[in-house]
Amino acid sequence: MYLETFQQMQKMLGSMDAWLVAAEAHAKGRAFDPKNYLSQRLAPDQFPLVQQVQIACDSAKLGAARVSGKEAPSFPDDEDSIEKLRERVAKTRAFLGGLSAADFAAASTRVVSLPRWEGKTMTAANYFAEYAVPNFYFHLTHVYAILRHNGVGLGKRDYLGTLSFDAPSGAKA
Repeated sequence: MYLETFQQMQKMLGSMDAWLVAAEAHAKGRAFDPKNYLSQRLAPDQFPLVQQVQIACDSAKLGAARVSGKEAPSFPDDEDSIEKLRERVAKTRAFLGGLSAADFAAASTRVVSLPRWEGKTMTAANYFAEYAVPNFYFHLTHVYAILRHNGVGLGKRDYLGTLSFDAPSGAKA
């Protein structure tokens, strides 16, 4: 279950990368600097796009690291362009792509604690289901919504990405 979910996160990060490509093309087509997107947000108390991308990436890599017991790569939060955000996405995808089912073998006995939890802990399974997965999708969806709100031509198919269709039964290959 863990490996499959982190593989899905890896796929969704690929979709997010495509959204960033679309945002850059949209800005260039309208003759404005793509960096303008970095500070966009949907509400005054919401993180801007740049931070939404950073947190989506961090949620995926840190979630995988905490559940698997592996060391997560560290990325400074210094992206100042769409290109640099795409590099962060690529590095996160590479980390997730290097995981195997064996990396999650001890997940059922692993305990997760974060400094802001003030000494409280969660099982890795509860952390995964209640925190890592929802947090990832929360920030990923905000990236999509901010770009869409700002005129980037994205739709549901862009969100879902490529689907793993099988040929209809009885169809010739």
